[in-house]
Amino acid sequence: MDKFRMIFQFLQSNQESFMNGICGIMALASAQMYSAFDFNCPCLPRYNLVYGLGILLVPPFILFLLGFVLNNNISMLAEEWRRPQGQRGKDPAVLRYMFCSMAQRAMIAPAVWVSVTLLDGKCITCAFCTSVPVETLGNASHPSLSQGEMKRVLARIPCKEIYDGQELIANEVAIRYLRCISQALGWCFVLLMTTLAFLVRSLRPCFTQAAFLKSRYWSHYIDIERKLFDETCAEHARSFAKVCIQQFFEGMSTDLAATHCHSPRKAPADAGEATEKLLGITDQSTMNTALKSWHRCKPPLHLHPPTLPSGNGWAGEGQPPAHPSAPRREVAAYYSRV
Repeated sequence: MDKFRMIFQFLQSNQESFMNGICGIMALASAQMYSAFDFNCPCLPRYNLVYGLGILLVPPFILFLLGFVLNNNISMLAEEWRRPQGQRGKDPAVLRYMFCSMAQRAMIAPAVWVSVTLLDGKCITCAFCTSVPVETLGNASHPSLSQGEMKRVLARIPCKEIYDGQELIANEVAIRYLRCISQALGWCFVLLMTTLAFLVRSLRPCFTQAAFLKSRYWSHYIDIERKLFDETCAEHARSFAKVCIQQFFEGMSTDLAATHCHSPRKAPADAGEATEKLLGITDQSTMNTALKSWHRCKPPLHLHPPTLPSGNGWAGEGQPPAHPSAPRREVAAYYSRV
């Protein structure tokens, strides 16, 4: 169990590298999925286009959604976007930065799928085989063929075993023509994605360096604050449960001692330490109120130093009185520092 805990802590401390690794694995998996996929064109005029474009576009959309699902920050982004305004404002630039960071990672696997699909050429051949220029590549003056029959014959180009239009256009000529166009589109797509990645990763910080640093800092702060709050809540829940269980067994031992005339055992020495970790919250209703308050009105991001006594009295004499909600803000500030 300790080994799993160490692995989980390592993944949490290296979350960005871990997510980059996950995206790389998804990209390799998408390429492997396509190579293992059994592509079977229906070779029917009304279905070729739907099937070919469906294989080209639907799996990348699914992989894009999976990229968001596997990202741990999607729940944090949704929580930050939907939370009430409260005492802390919401910066749209930070939310945009978080969304763009997740979208960049989620786009890797779909981009690999589209690139591999276009470079392979089967989808484009299946989808646009009925649009082959017969006037240029074949015999457009073939007799006794209506427009519908010509579409039916051209739709069988991807299926060599049932193609019967060699007199109209050679099967190999049409496939080479369509595959050439598909590979050209594939390399253009790779060039476009590479250029966009270069612009996003390199040029954006150069033009808006201050705003970029600010958005990145507060996105890291939101992530760290959420983790520390969860850890503090878990520690509080553990201490609260420990004190409740100890009080239960102390009460049971007192009842048993009164029944059987046995001297009750002393309370364990660590009960006081567990009580100190409760931070003054020792009942269910107060804890529910604190959690609801944290969600509705998070404390402002401004820490007030504690007031210290001086030789002539309190150092805070002559200062305006503290706001009634100051203790609550100090407790929340403590949560963010733990």
